[in-house]
Formats: sequence, C-alpha cells, structure tokens
Amino acid sequence: MTKYSDLLAEWLVSLGYTHCFFVAGGNIMHLLESCSRRLTCIPVVHEVAAGIAAEYMNEVHLGPKAFALVTAGPGLTNIVTAMGGAYLESRELLVLGGQVKVSDLARGQVRQRGIQEIDGVAIARAVSVRSMLMTQIVDQATFAALTRSGEQGRKGPVFLELPLDVQGAQVDEATLNTGSPSAETHFEPFPETAVESVAQKVRSAQRPVFLLGAGVDRETAKDLQEELARAGIPVMLTWNATDRVGADHPMYFGRPNTWGMRYANILLQQADLLVALGTRLSLQQTGFNWQQFIPAGEIVQVDCDAAELQKGHPRVAVPLCGDANLMLASLLKLDLGTHTEWLEFCHSVRGLLPLVEPVNQTGSGYLNPYEFASKLSTLCNENDLVIPCSSGSAFTVMMQTFAQSQGQRIVTNKGLASMGYGLSGAIGAAFAGAGRRTILVEGDGGFTQNLQELGTVTANQLNLKIFLFDDNGYASIRMTQKNYFGGRYVGCDTETGLGIPKWELLFPAYSIPVLRIGPGFESDSAFQAAFAGPGAHAFLVHIDPSQTYFPKISSRVTESGSMESNPLHRMTPDLDEATAQKVFRYLPA
Repeated sequence: MTKYSDLLAEWLVSLGYTHCFFVAGGNIMHLLESCSRRLTCIPVVHEVAAGIAAEYMNEVHLGPKAFALVTAGPGLTNIVTAMGGAYLESRELLVLGGQVKVSDLARGQVRQRGIQEIDGVAIARAVSVRSMLMTQIVDQATFAALTRSGEQGRKGPVFLELPLDVQGAQVDEATLNTGSPSAETHFEPFPETAVESVAQKVRSAQRPVFLLGAGVDRETAKDLQEELARAGIPVMLTWNATDRVGADHPMYFGRPNTWGMRYANILLQQADLLVALGTRLSLQQTGFNWQQFIPAGEIVQVDCDAAELQKGHPRVAVPLCGDANLMLASLLKLDLGTHTEWLEFCHSVRGLLPLVEPVNQTGSGYLNPYEFASKLSTLCNENDLVIPCSSGSAFTVMMQTFAQSQGQRIVTNKGLASMGYGLSGAIGAAFAGAGRRTILVEGDGGFTQNLQELGTVTANQLNLKIFLFDDNGYASIRMTQKNYFGGRYVGCDTETGLGIPKWELLFPAYSIPVLRIGPGFESDSAFQAAFAGPGAHAFLVHIDPSQTYFPKISSRVTESGSMESNPLHRMTPDLDEATAQKVFRYLPA
C-alpha cells in the first residue's frame, strides 16, 4: 500500500512535469509533501504568481514543465486571474487544488461546512477546459486523460480539486498503475483539395499576406524559415507569435494590431488576400471597427476552434478548422506564384514609416520609451527570454517597437491584459531558461500589483533584468482620462492617491541592485556591466509622466456613450498628404 498523493506525484513526473509553483496550505499538505520528493517545488508569495509562472514556463517551452498547487478557499480564488489569462490565451495550465475532507463538503446544502471550503470547481469552470472534484480514487490512465484534456485541441487550464482525505488515502499501487496512453493527435490532415484551393487563391492574389498566430508553434516556424523566404509572401505576426520569425527575415513585415506598427497596419489593410494561420482574429487584432478590416480583399482563416471561425467578425470567406501548422507546411510545398510588385511596395512603405515616429513629446532629461525599446532590442541576443508585461504603455511600446531576433523566446498575455503579470511571468521564464538571461519590461503601476514576488527572484538567484517604466503611475489610464474626459484624473498617479513605492529603496530591501537610466543609457559602462552580469538587476527607465504615445487607433465617444474607432490603417496622428498618397495606393476610395 502507498499514499495516493505519492502515486499522483509519480504520475505527474511520468507526464513530463518537472516543476511545481505553490503556496503552502493545510488542505494540500499531502500533495505538497509528495511532490517535494519528486519535483522541483518553488514557493511563491501569492497564488496568482504560481499560476502565471507555470503558464509562462510552459509557454517558453524549453523542456521544463510546471503546474500550480494551491490550497482550498483563498488558494483557489487567488489563482483565478492566472487561470483566466491562460484560458483566454489558449495555454496549457494544470492547477491542482486542495479541498476539505469528503465528509466536510457542503455539497450545496449550506454555504460552507469545512474550514476554508468554497466550491472551487464551480469558480474555475468558466476559465478552464476541465474542472473536476476528485472525490474518488482514479487510476493512472484516468488521471493522465484528465490532465491532458488541457493539451488537446484548443489548449486551456485544467483544475483538479482533491479533498484532503483522498490525497492521504492508502491505496494499492499495483491496481492503479495502469500506464498513460500516448497523447493522440487531435487534428486530421487537411484534404489536398483544401490546401490546393488556398494555394490557388494565393497564386491568383495580387497582394497576399500570411498572418501567423500562436497556433503556429515555434518548432514549425523554425523549420520553415527558408520556405517562408522562398515563397515571397509578406509575413506578419500577432503579438502572441512575436518570436516565430526574426525581425531580419526577408519576408517579415511587422505586427499589426490596434496598438500595432503603423506600416504593418497599413500594408495589412491593402491586402487582397489574408491567410490567417493559428489566430482567432480578435477585435484587438482586427480593430474594433472590424467591418473595415481587409476592406479590399478576402480572408482565409485556419483555426482549431470552429466557434472562432463562425463568430461573425471579421467576415471570413474561407474558414478552415484544423491545425495551422499542417496548413502552413503544406502550402509552402506548393507553387504560390510571384508577387514582386507587392513586395516592392511593402518595402517602400516600411522605409517611409519608421517605428519611432517624431510625433511624441518627451521632456528634457527623460528617455523616449520608443527609443528605449528600439535600443534594447539591439542589446539583446538570440538566447534571451523577453517578457514585455501584458498591459499599459510599457507593453504597447515594446510590441510596437522591439525588434525580435530569431531564437529568442517572447511571451506575454494580452487576452486578459491584466496588470501585474510581468514579474511572475518572468520568474516562470527564468526557471524555464535555467540560467539564460530573462528580460522583463514592465510599467511601475503594473509592477506594484505583484511586487512581492521580488522575494522569489532573490531566493532563487534568478538571472533576471527588470526594466521598470518609472512614470509615476498608470500612464495609459492617465492618457485615457486626459483624451476622453478633459483631464479628470482619478486614481492614476501619486497626485490622485495611487501608492507607488520609492523604487530606489524597495529593490535593495530584496538585495537587488538598482540603477536609474536615461538618454544614452546603452553607452553607460555601469549599465553595460549590470546588463551583461549574472543575477538580478533592476533598471528604472526614466519616463516623462506627460509622455505621449503615438501612433494609436483613435476612438471617439458617441452621443449614445458608446465608442467608435477608426479602422486599422487610420492611426493618429494622420499622415501628411504626400506620404499618405504613397502608402495608401491600394486602399479603396
């Protein structure tokens, strides 16, 4: 006989798990003890960090694999934000939760019977692909099937809640070790006729574009670099696929988005055929004015979720449900025609529209955030892991400006767009990298929400370089309140009651050295030594609190109180007439 939690830990190892992020609690005491003997268990300060770190570690995808372990009640409620983020981004995240003894379960009869009891399964159900209370012992094959339900098809979190007495039960190991069947391929190959039909559309198009989403995995993209170059089709990337193609790839033409690169938005909108591979084409991707997305062309969308193909926005001419990797690899084996004139136009537009535009106002002595992101990208190498937080000005500046190198891993979480993701995500990435330099770029407002995890950084001596946009609060919220409400500032900075730490005092409290950087930082010897050296280091990026952030898609508040947005190609500020005539050649009148 053996303790069931010991068996579960062994099964987790057999499923490829190497790490566990956790906050200790009474209702997971058996699971934690068992996992501590078989996996690398990393304590964090708050459960949301456990979920985010596990998600990012798995998404970096360098070998190690993590799950999160949380106790009942607040352990589960604290991690829900991380589960929501992974659910919206279609990422694998296994969360094992503790629960009170089976005999103490309220089972809907009263609000609470056991101490710290709450219905975790019901709470987690909305942000998971599987949420289950395990009141009975299950065998290895069943447990493997439950955990793998988040890996098949459209990925997502799995939440398994284990009562304390189930964890600690004595079981017959021989009868439960039934083995784990190999994970089955979820998607069938596309029919040759479907692939040929798309290829024919590409051949016939005058201005085709490939838009690669996160459904195109890194391994496929890496293997197809030469084929993408030979195909001669402009390649654009969603934010979640930023690291699929290097910025120096001959067919790379940027990251279109509501907060995207201006030249990429303009080119995308002039395509007469968009082949969208592994992207759900969200409203942020198409623009809120989705009716004017690809106004002069049609869309072929390949996605693993039929519901995304049928949602009605944008209008999709050819929806194909299946594996985008298979479609891309199959297409690149075929003749896709020649599009020389279109490529020449793409190059000319990119040359006319720099990523760092001179329209922004930066006060004297402050560092222009766009110039910072551009210079940072030249200082990073192909082995770096880059975490550009998940919301706010620091995030959008990085996604508009940072030039990625082939081989880097770049991970963010834009679906939920929650502040506070950066540090926890960088911790997961740093563990995945096993010593590779991890670079976090985060705003001071977002960083404040989970700054307690600096203790986790120090305790584990992570090679983490933290770039903090020090601009006295929530820059993006401040800008919204200025643009739409006449400068009625509410809770966006220290002057309106927001508590922001004294950073030069905070980081040393965690034994992390800190350096303030400004214009010319890249040539400063102290910065160079700290950036290249081992261990953790914080850099305060001196940003003007009144810094402007352009280009952007502008919206207006209508008389009814709703918002009306410009299409993707109409970013603010408007281009001068001469430049507009050159770059808007193929847009319908």
